[in-house]
Amino acid sequence: MTAAPNAASRASSRISEERFRVLVADAIAGEGLEPLRADPHFELIVQPGLSGEALATAMESVDAVLVRSATRITRESLARATRLKVIGRAGVGVDTIDVAAATERGIAVLTAPSGNTLSAAELTLALMLAVARRVAAADRSMHAGAWERKAFTGVELYGKTLGLVGAGRIGGEVARRARAFGMRVVAYDPFLTEERAHALHVELAPLDDVLRQSDVVSVHVPLTDGTHGLVGARELGLLRPGAFLVNAARGGVVDEQALVEALRTGRLAGAAVDVYAEEPLPADHPLRTLESVVLTPHLGASTVEAQHHVAIEIAEAVRLALLEGDLSLAVNAPAVGSAAMRALRPMLDLAERLGRLATSLTDGPVTRLEVRYAGGVENALRPLAASAMVGVLSVALGRSAVNFVNAMHLAETRGILVDRVELSTEGDYAESLELRLTGVGAPTCVAGALLEGAHSRVIRVNEHRVDIVPRGTLVVIRNRDVPGVIGHVGTVLGSAGINIAEYHQSRLEAGGEALAAIAVDGKLDATLVTALRRLPEIVDVRQVQLD
Repeated sequence: MTAAPNAASRASSRISEERFRVLVADAIAGEGLEPLRADPHFELIVQPGLSGEALATAMESVDAVLVRSATRITRESLARATRLKVIGRAGVGVDTIDVAAATERGIAVLTAPSGNTLSAAELTLALMLAVARRVAAADRSMHAGAWERKAFTGVELYGKTLGLVGAGRIGGEVARRARAFGMRVVAYDPFLTEERAHALHVELAPLDDVLRQSDVVSVHVPLTDGTHGLVGARELGLLRPGAFLVNAARGGVVDEQALVEALRTGRLAGAAVDVYAEEPLPADHPLRTLESVVLTPHLGASTVEAQHHVAIEIAEAVRLALLEGDLSLAVNAPAVGSAAMRALRPMLDLAERLGRLATSLTDGPVTRLEVRYAGGVENALRPLAASAMVGVLSVALGRSAVNFVNAMHLAETRGILVDRVELSTEGDYAESLELRLTGVGAPTCVAGALLEGAHSRVIRVNEHRVDIVPRGTLVVIRNRDVPGVIGHVGTVLGSAGINIAEYHQSRLEAGGEALAAIAVDGKLDATLVTALRRLPEIVDVRQVQLD
């Protein structure tokens, strides 16, 4: 894969000649594809409705695929997609995409988290009003020819307490609108700061407290291992008698059988549901039999405006991911947007090269990587750690097998622990990076820095200070500090036709062990490495391919 930021750091030099093929495998608003259609670097293949073998075959020859919720991308359909770099989901949920399989293959999964925010928030309020005022049941009665005003007495939202389970983008917009209805809003969201809650006029509380206080509960969390069945029989039992529940987030977050039971027993006065554990909702599902439930067929993003917005958002996200390595909307990679990418690009490249260097100097299997960064770029540690891990693993696995998306996953499967440490900037360098790699024996430590914000240097190998450009082939030699070593090494290399670009010798004390970092043109074959090792003053020789 070449869509990772490490590869993207070289993308600007290739943009004029690179062309990407994008498969549109779902019904996505045509005008929303304009960011791709108008860019000569992209070729669109529009084939909506693909599934199974047909989808797998179509994905073999493309760099990206765009889908909505109707298309399922499975592990099997990805098996032959060796060219695929990006999956773009025109929406928020990724439960129709095997994200784990995509990650293993180094494929970035992008979403459009903002495009349907207002539509989903407005649907939530519509459902809330419909269930509180029994709009759907009254409508059915009127269409049947009846006039039963007393049968459909509802309740007002004014003065009631709305409990939000999740208060992110959509939940926050629901909170704003609920306040306009005169509702008090309490929320459970472990990621919501006190400052953000104050701005939304929302009271934060633990989940159980939110449920106990609420007249209406609205769910706004993604479906993950941690949120599956989050609202079950126990949680529903905490609600006040006569309370309502609204779920326009994701099926599976609310236990549907527990919800049915709570409605049948009258524990809940009603519910409004737009999303289901199985979609389409089976014809014989018990929710369909309950008069106290308002059911809609996953309409959260089903507005003209939302479809346009999510199409534009995902098309632009895919374009930037392929051209610039912008993964700010990826769900399976460290978030790095275009602006941050431009700021971090030199350091990401240096991190990968330092990872290659450290691994080549480390004996035995790697068990731990510590990444220590000092610099002015915010939130840099995670992407730098991922880039460093690309370098670490690519020495053994090859550059084609590991990239920015799957590096941390591959590290986890191999039991490699990763520590990240942010340091204050001090000394001679405005931005520097240090990697400490543990294998067999003492850890290996390498460090690099940027000069004038763009020119990278290796500045330390273990305890030895060096100053060398991390490019091409680097030969690292440990030797006894005796006269004639540089001459002997130069003679061996020169006799083999190897030109020395840089030779940096470092020692801690006279007569002790020294280290030489030698940049050479070309690559040393095994015979030449052996010849160097046979020199009487040489302790060890390592060759590192940094490009």
